[in-house]
Amino acid sequence: MNQNELYGAITVSSIALLIGVAALVCAIIASRPGRHLVVIASAVLVVAEIVLLLVPLPPLLDGVGFVLALLGVAIAVVGGGPAVVAVLDLATRGSVPDGDHGGIMVGAKAGAGASESPADASGTGRDGKPLEVLRGGATIGYLERVAVAASLLAGYPEGLAVVVAIKGVGRFTELSEPETRERFIIGTFASLVWASAGAAIALLAR
Repeated sequence: MNQNELYGAITVSSIALLIGVAALVCAIIASRPGRHLVVIASAVLVVAEIVLLLVPLPPLLDGVGFVLALLGVAIAVVGGGPAVVAVLDLATRGSVPDGDHGGIMVGAKAGAGASESPADASGTGRDGKPLEVLRGGATIGYLERVAVAASLLAGYPEGLAVVVAIKGVGRFTELSEPETRERFIIGTFASLVWASAGAAIALLAR
C-alpha cells in the first residue's frame, strides 16, 4: 500500500467510525421519551454508513471492520426500541395509551391508567376496566433484534421467519383487538427493518 492509498484508507476508516459511533450515540439518546428527532438522526446516519460501505472506496484499515461490525450489532439491538416507539407514535398518533408494564391499554381512552383485571372477550377486564396487553414488548423487542442480527450474520436469513413465527404464536391470544393487531404488525416490521439495517453494517464491514 503506497502513501496515497494509506491516506485514503485512513480517511475512509475515520469517517466510517465517526458515523457509526454517532449513530449509536443517537440511538442511546433516543431511548429517552420524546426524542423522535434523534431517532431520525440515527436512522440517517445508519443509511449514510451503509452507503459509505457500499461505495467503492479505499479499503478499511485492519481492525476497523471488526469495530464497525460491533457497532452495527449494537445499533441493531439498542436503536430498534426508540425507532419502534417513534414509528408507533406516528402511526397511532397517541390514540392508544401505554400501560405500566410495556404494553398498551385496550378499552381505554388516551391518558387512562393501567389495570390488572382478567380479560373478557371484549378486550377489557371483567370489572369493565381497561386491560393491558402486549406486556413486555420492549424486552421481547431486544431479544427479537438480537436473534435477527445473529441470523443474518450467521448467513441464515431464514431465521427471520422463525423469529416472526415464534413471536406470532406467543402473541396470538392477544391479537383479538384492532389496536393490538396494528401495534403488533407495525412494531414487528419496524423492529425487523432496523435490526436488518444494523446487521447490514456489520456484514458490509467484515
